[in-house]
Amino acid sequence: MPELCSHPAHFIRQLIEADLEEGRIERLVTRFPPEPNGYLHIGHAKALCLNFDLAQDYDGHCYLRFDDTNPATEEQHYIDAIKADVRWLGFKWDGAVRYSSDYFAQLYEWALYLIEQGKAYVCHLSAEEASDYRGWATRPGRDSPYRERQAEENKELFEQMRGGQFAEGSCVLRAKIDMASPNMNLRDPVLYRIRHQTHHQTSDQWCIYPSYDFAHGQVDALEGVTHSLCTLEFADHRPLYDWLLEQLPVPSRPRQYEFGRLHLANTVTSKRQLKQLVEDSVVSGWDDPRMPTLSGMRRRGYRPEAIKRFCASLAFAKTDGIVERAQLDFFVRDDLNHHAPRAMAVLRPLKVVIVNYAENEVEKLTAPCHPEHPMGDRELLLTREIVIDRNDFKEEYSKKWKKKWSPGRRIRLRYAYVLEAIGSVKNEQGELIQINAHLIEHTLGRDPEDGNKPKGVVHWVSATQGKRATLRLYADLFKEESARTEGTPSLNPCSLQRVEEVMIEPSLAEVAPEQWFQFEREGYFISDRYDHSAEQPVFNRIIGLRDTR
Repeated sequence: MPELCSHPAHFIRQLIEADLEEGRIERLVTRFPPEPNGYLHIGHAKALCLNFDLAQDYDGHCYLRFDDTNPATEEQHYIDAIKADVRWLGFKWDGAVRYSSDYFAQLYEWALYLIEQGKAYVCHLSAEEASDYRGWATRPGRDSPYRERQAEENKELFEQMRGGQFAEGSCVLRAKIDMASPNMNLRDPVLYRIRHQTHHQTSDQWCIYPSYDFAHGQVDALEGVTHSLCTLEFADHRPLYDWLLEQLPVPSRPRQYEFGRLHLANTVTSKRQLKQLVEDSVVSGWDDPRMPTLSGMRRRGYRPEAIKRFCASLAFAKTDGIVERAQLDFFVRDDLNHHAPRAMAVLRPLKVVIVNYAENEVEKLTAPCHPEHPMGDRELLLTREIVIDRNDFKEEYSKKWKKKWSPGRRIRLRYAYVLEAIGSVKNEQGELIQINAHLIEHTLGRDPEDGNKPKGVVHWVSATQGKRATLRLYADLFKEESARTEGTPSLNPCSLQRVEEVMIEPSLAEVAPEQWFQFEREGYFISDRYDHSAEQPVFNRIIGLRDTR
């Protein structure tokens, strides 16, 4: 028996450890079963991490299995994206990628078995009629007029469904259970529907497809899954899950357990709504950095370790709950603080001319890539003309802005010398366009010898050696108040701001895509996964240095 895990226990771990200790299972087997009708989002991450982490912690297996029973909504590019997301998070599934469609032939045979046992029948009620016959939570359903067909007739009709002799919606195969059950899922649920559509894995081999409920438990049994972990909306489906397993000659007996799903405040994770945003070109795609998809978060600049730490911090209970966005932001910011090298970027450039500095001189300075971790040093280039952020200079001194630079006062350039402002230049419109400054000698790494210390520190970039870049500043896609209500939330018109002509350290233009940095005093940024190049550097803001919500 594998050594039991020392992680903090929750009820799922307790169940698994009891099953292992008491010999009910020899080895844990879980599965992550996404439906390939959209991209994975942050809500999926909790279940994804849970299944893979449990398998790893208890020396078990975790399969990646696509629940591909509805060809009308599923596409290959969703499959490719989901596999990429799982790999990006650092997980490796056991064996080959699996599909529910791998087992269509066996599921069909088991459907015939239920028919022969008198436990399934072909029903020709229309969708509207079936809904009426089904009843309500407070009113029992009524038996379909087709419910008492004989097995031979049902078998023949089902084979005709398989042969493509019926139109979509004209009939279905239903289980014969209990139309008066208080659990609506047991009121003769649908097992098979007709879909005359090409399937991404089986092409046109089938024109009937099993329901999720019919495929779920049976495929779990075929794959030897021991713990089928689902979110709470499937709790009412568990009696049907168990009923089907009891009726069929399955090779193993999986168990379904439910836990509360992840609801992230101010975030919309409805696949329908996210797909609409993509189709309406509100966002650039499923991986737009404003989207709550894992692909979007990757492009935004979240590190996979931050998402996994966030998921590990969540409670696994039998109730749903809302997690504040600040909790995710904490793990993203804390992770980047330790792993993102530092650099300087000037978003609102204001030229500074150092009047006592040689015209063509380029002085090479060094600065640490990280103040706490050994990431080496980087080179800074100081020239006669530099740029600082316009917000760091005030034309008149004020105690309110005592750390700002102003005429006659001194400021230190980050990792460089102390400058004193001695004049300024304005354009015809009266706008400040240049500061003239005097470099105080012998102040590299030390205070001025005359005792007149600088009152603040500013970040800077060489105006002649620095590179121009575009920064994308992202905010929440939805307005906070509308994301908390039912219906379609209102979009935040300020969810994306593009800042052009940003000046960056010259070496930043040469970095590869998907490299993280803290732009000092500005926030955490990443070189864009697709658009960044040495000729046109593009950086996405991941998150600010502190929570400003």
